[in-house]
Amino acid sequence: MEREKIENILVIHGPNLNLVGVREKKVYGTESYENINHRLLQQAERLGVRVEIFQSNHEGEIIDKIHAAFGNVDGIIINPGAYTHYSIAIRDAIKGVDMPAVEVHLSNVHAREEFRAKSVIAPVCKGQISGFGGDSYILGLYALAGR
Repeated sequence: MEREKIENILVIHGPNLNLVGVREKKVYGTESYENINHRLLQQAERLGVRVEIFQSNHEGEIIDKIHAAFGNVDGIIINPGAYTHYSIAIRDAIKGVDMPAVEVHLSNVHAREEFRAKSVIAPVCKGQISGFGGDSYILGLYALAGR
């Protein structure tokens, strides 16, 4: 069975992820949002894939970006932040564009409060990676790019 060729990837950072490295360092680590993005772009270049990075604190903007991705990218890496647990709208958008997606989280959501272990997004994704800090995004990139 041949894997889909994924060359263009949209990375979506959800709410509050622009504050990574500043907020709750014991939970999310000290690596900055800017550094995570820099590493993602470097790794994408090594893998020969194009990455577009987007961050929003607004559910509708995230949904609009997912819709705009249809026909323009081959896959999505998404950290929905708190929307992970209740945004049926983001879930429906990902399902609606029918492209491979990987859900990522900086912290191990399964080792935190009980409500964080439930994702309404994961069932419409190829998989979920959590608990590896900024490397969760890099692992998601490898998983999606199939390299």
